[in-house]
Amino acid sequence: MAKRFDLLIFDWDGTLMDSAGAIVASIQAACADIGWPVPSREAASHIIGLGLKEAILALFPDMPEAEHLRLAERYRYHFLAQDHAIPLFDGAERLIAELHDRGFLLAVATGKARRGLIRAFEHSGLARYFHASRTADETFSKPNPTMLIELLDELMVEKDKALMIGDTSHDLLMAQNAGLPSLAAGYGAHPAESLHAYQPLAVCQRFEDLAEWLKANA
Repeated sequence: MAKRFDLLIFDWDGTLMDSAGAIVASIQAACADIGWPVPSREAASHIIGLGLKEAILALFPDMPEAEHLRLAERYRYHFLAQDHAIPLFDGAERLIAELHDRGFLLAVATGKARRGLIRAFEHSGLARYFHASRTADETFSKPNPTMLIELLDELMVEKDKALMIGDTSHDLLMAQNAGLPSLAAGYGAHPAESLHAYQPLAVCQRFEDLAEWLKANA
């Protein structure tokens, strides 16, 4: 079957790596450490996918900047203590390897910092499959479309030949803002029913469903 897309752009947390729970727990622990109200699981899940600075602003718009730094430091402390043990979704490594072998260009667009993505690449062993990546500390955070536009430019791919794959409204809105089609990972950080509003090509309820959709339709 002829390829519909040349470039597949993946979010990382909650899409390829089963890290949403660890992120939520780290946010909650960090808030408790500095004496700020601990957000609910729903509220903490909603900011997954944003850059850390944007996530803190979304949770606590009135927090003084000095407290931002304390919260960010405690979040990193809690997350880095466990990130080496966070698994990929079952079948993720196999899927990425197969897509690479089929000749797709592969990229990552993530709310992680570059340092965090490097660690995730090292722990997962997936770095060798990806042709490019963008992180929230080196360009604009989602849902600003700059990450995607920069990846398209770097890899010389037209918008209609690229697909954004992510588990949050931030991912899908970024794709909309960039004029790209999207595929929703409904098993990740944001409720599957909330993702339909962004008109993805499909909402996949399990990682296995996402893998099968890509194999059959990408």
